[in-house]
Amino acid sequence: MDKENDLIRGTIVFGLRTFGADPLPVNADLEYDPEDPYAVVVAYHSGGGTVRWMFGRDLLADGLLTPSGEGDVIISPADDTSIVIFALSAPDGCAVLEAPAQELADFLDRTYDVVPAGSEPEWFDFDQEIGKLVTES
Repeated sequence: MDKENDLIRGTIVFGLRTFGADPLPVNADLEYDPEDPYAVVVAYHSGGGTVRWMFGRDLLADGLLTPSGEGDVIISPADDTSIVIFALSAPDGCAVLEAPAQELADFLDRTYDVVPAGSEPEWFDFDQEIGKLVTES
């Protein structure tokens, strides 16, 4: 099986919310790897760098419908339900971004086509993940 072909990818233009101005466009690549079936990665491209955030696929799905998460990642629908808000915080700073709800839902649907909700344990190789931790130590 070609791992590269198993990845689910998408690109979305997020909006970085700033005080007193319209959101600034930020290109972002979404990625879902069935070998890590619980997680979604979003790589935000800004300036000359890329900032990657990994969070639960369930968090993203829940955040489309209701405020979800705590701590570093909070995802929630905006008053305008066509938009989803991402509040991200890290030791280096915080950001509030918005993204089109339908585009996020379409990306999630593609992940569920490959790994249906509830079947994640069938895709997750616990021994392989433990092996990675042992070899990285």
